[in-house]
Amino acid sequence: MSLASLFGFGPSIEINIQLDDEELKQKIEYKVSRDLRESAPLYFDGEAVSGKVLISVADNQKLIHNGIKAEFIGTIEMFYDRGQQYNFVMMAQEIASPGEIKNTVSFPFEFKNAEKQFETYIGINVKLRYFVRITIMKRVGKVEKEKDLWVHSYIIPPEINGSIKMEVGIEDCLHIEFEYNKSK
Repeated sequence: MSLASLFGFGPSIEINIQLDDEELKQKIEYKVSRDLRESAPLYFDGEAVSGKVLISVADNQKLIHNGIKAEFIGTIEMFYDRGQQYNFVMMAQEIASPGEIKNTVSFPFEFKNAEKQFETYIGINVKLRYFVRITIMKRVGKVEKEKDLWVHSYIIPPEINGSIKMEVGIEDCLHIEFEYNKSK
């Protein structure tokens, strides 16, 4: 055992998350900071999120891990609340049991019926985002990689009910009839 691996400075790892049909999906470009823009594939509510993760280890090295998991997360970040995050959707699956990795390996993942009830939003005080996170658990610490998704939600407007009629009055004296249109 080398001194570098004892302190968690083991082999260099490269994690690449590839979503299925990503090149066919519409890309949404968004601003990360003043000078930096990124793009994310567009998803809709109920659509499955699937793909594969490629994990590469430098030549002649191996990575001993305590398991690899994939997570689909929907989170709200409030900037005024000291960067506090609130997860409203969290799905996880173990994609590899403990073992070792040499060279490059690929692991598939799939989140069927992933609920995406809110639209992605990036504002001044709040950020609502969805992402896939891959976590490699090591004996000392963990290695994580995230990939953002952009979500649009199309809501069908409710049907308009017929009018509502109301009658108010004093017995044998006064009767007023109201008719309200569009009750919704």
